[in-house]
Amino acid sequence: MTDNNDSKKAEEQLLEYTNTLKRLQADFENYIKRSEKEKEEMTQYSNHKLISKLLNVMDDFEKTLDVTKEVNKEIGEGIKMVYKNLNKVLHEEGVVQINATGNKLDPFKHEVIDIINGDEDDLVVEELQRGYMLKNKVLRPSKVRISKSGGKK
Repeated sequence: MTDNNDSKKAEEQLLEYTNTLKRLQADFENYIKRSEKEKEEMTQYSNHKLISKLLNVMDDFEKTLDVTKEVNKEIGEGIKMVYKNLNKVLHEEGVVQINATGNKLDPFKHEVIDIINGDEDDLVVEELQRGYMLKNKVLRPSKVRISKSGGKK
């Protein structure tokens, strides 16, 4: 009877060890997946700070383009080429402009700077500063003017 009892205990212990090993293996596999995902996200957004600074350079280029068109056409064309190249590089890194004007207010993508009287509530009527996204994350919200029925004018 003792042999049978010892055998049963050994089987139970073996089953317990097997289940523990399976749980540990599953935990380890989840850890590896989680680590890979975190590494991917870190790589994806590691340039966030640099790209955010380059957006200010993009704004300066846009302002310069407006001024140089009137002053000197050749210089304006040169600046436009540099602007397009910078825009292309940012686009290749996953940076896209946020479309604001004519769309409904999205508080995650738009920052309201001014409200004017209009026919439709929460309609973006003017973009005061362009906003950008990196992949699916907002780098900089668009600064916008929206309309409200009964808003100030």
